[in-house]
Amino acid sequence: MKANRKKVCVIGGSGFMASLLINKLLQKGYVVNTTVRNPGDPNKISHLLELQSLGNLEIFGADLRVGEDFYAPISGCELVFQFATPANFASDDPENDMIKPAISGVLNVLKACARAKEVKRVILTSSTAAVTINQLNGTDLVMDESNWTDVEYLMTAKPHGWGYPASKALEEKAAWKFAEENHIDLITVIPTLTTGPSITQDIPTSVVLATSLVTGNGFFLKAFKDIQLLSGSISITHVEDICRAHMFLAEKESASGRYIVCAHNTSIPELAKFLRERYPQCQIPTEFDDIPSKAKFVISSDKLVKEGFRFKHGIEEIFEHSLEYLGSKGALIN
Repeated sequence: MKANRKKVCVIGGSGFMASLLINKLLQKGYVVNTTVRNPGDPNKISHLLELQSLGNLEIFGADLRVGEDFYAPISGCELVFQFATPANFASDDPENDMIKPAISGVLNVLKACARAKEVKRVILTSSTAAVTINQLNGTDLVMDESNWTDVEYLMTAKPHGWGYPASKALEEKAAWKFAEENHIDLITVIPTLTTGPSITQDIPTSVVLATSLVTGNGFFLKAFKDIQLLSGSISITHVEDICRAHMFLAEKESASGRYIVCAHNTSIPELAKFLRERYPQCQIPTEFDDIPSKAKFVISSDKLVKEGFRFKHGIEEIFEHSLEYLGSKGALIN
């Protein structure tokens, strides 16, 4: 199926979603440039070196703080996928450790795209954290691409974990402003919590989070609960569908604007009930204290589906594939 010789660039290619996307792009015949912050670290790029057997993949070192680093990898590319973003969840100073670097980083990449005349479209990976966090009350709300996280609330109230959603919302808004001013065809892909098998050396944090009810990892189960307490919902998607959506939107001429990619909306108590029935051999908790039993809202992917996209994996396969993957890594500890 290698009929395609278009050249594309994946910024931040060593991560969970990005490396699987590179795999799919190479299999489809794309010529791929990718950037990594530290090309000398074998733990970060060994899986990318293995992908070179699938096709034409060149790996560049690039730092989000240095705009010129992106000139060479983006040169000659028709499509640019931007994944790289600073994420320091333990930071005591999110404004300087996450928010400002995220904004300056995405602008450095977009400036390089504006400079390279061949770039036809940029696909930025945002997050539902840029959409869902607000002070609305209720249980039957619908959140779509018109919604934005309330950054003023986050920066004033500073709830636990506020830095990441603030950085994602402000990064995406800065990208839209620059794209409009510089006539860049920008698409933002807005994934939920993403899980499933990874080709990276390390197990992705999002997989450990999503499976914490089953594995019994107390640290990540607390963080999983914090997601619902902050946003009001648990929304999960298979990594393969996230990557398929990126490619679909990159190639779909009629696509424009923001696109939420969400396969399944639930709450922690509802998800625990589903998992207890499906995995009765596991010690899945039954008590959730102050976690609401029903999600505050549904995150809608109607816009993406109306564009013609179809999800391949429902909640059963999402967990089946994630737990099989953890088992293969010796990481099922329940």
